[in-house]
Amino acid sequence: MSIIRTEHLTHVYSEGTPFRSAGIEDINLEIERGEMVGVIGHTGSGKSTLIQHLNGLLKPTSGRVFIDGEDIWADPKQIRRFRFKVGLVFQYPEYQLFEETVFKDIAFGPGNMGLAPEEIERRVHDAVQFVGLSPDTLQKSPFELSGGQKRRVAIAGVIAMEPEVLILDEPCAGLDPRGRDQILGQIREYHEERGSTVLIVSHSMEDIAKFAHKVLVMNGAHVFDYDTVDRIFSRADEIEAMGLSIPQITRVFMGLRARGLDVPANVYTVEQGREAFLKAYRAKGGAAGA
Repeated sequence: MSIIRTEHLTHVYSEGTPFRSAGIEDINLEIERGEMVGVIGHTGSGKSTLIQHLNGLLKPTSGRVFIDGEDIWADPKQIRRFRFKVGLVFQYPEYQLFEETVFKDIAFGPGNMGLAPEEIERRVHDAVQFVGLSPDTLQKSPFELSGGQKRRVAIAGVIAMEPEVLILDEPCAGLDPRGRDQILGQIREYHEERGSTVLIVSHSMEDIAKFAHKVLVMNGAHVFDYDTVDRIFSRADEIEAMGLSIPQITRVFMGLRARGLDVPANVYTVEQGREAFLKAYRAKGGAAGA
């Protein structure tokens, strides 16, 4: 059974005015429980509008959103319950930190759930461990931390609510390559250990290629495609034509294919590229064991 399902989901901004525009239009989507999904698309493609519908921050102009089989807007008074089920980490979440200590910031969400103090403490410590911060960080002011550490605190605050679905909007924005790899690695570990459904919105096709199981491509307020990473990258030329930057290794192999070489169309990591080169070399009679 799908954990997320949308039916003809549409959201229109500035309806009834000359500035009317569709943020998303007629989105029909099913995401299975436990998937790690990368969401990509150029600016204005509808990515952020879509994810804000999944926990009720935006209400559909038309269509429906189902979480775990329940229509989240069937009873608007229950919408808060779905915001605990679907945790959303906004882009640059560190700007939303406000408490005196890291502990209090991470505990804010679980506290709003009405949990017992001992359960809140357990969740805070578990979340800090997941994001790779040391326990002594908990008594520090979040404003004393580095940018990367603040990002982890903000993510921990959502993880501490133990949502069934975790959505992260550009979690690596503004980080250096090392910080980006650390954050994405910790998100992957969280997904593998908890088995939660995770959606990562990113402009970086290389990040998505490394960590996602499936990819949702948004274009012009519509779903262009939703499929496995392999199948999505077999359409790399179409994706590049949308204005998205594909991984450098994918571009190299597209160029080789254009020159008539018999190499795969869906290479998107350096490791895959190495294997493809070796296979092609051997097929041409290269040295055994090369």
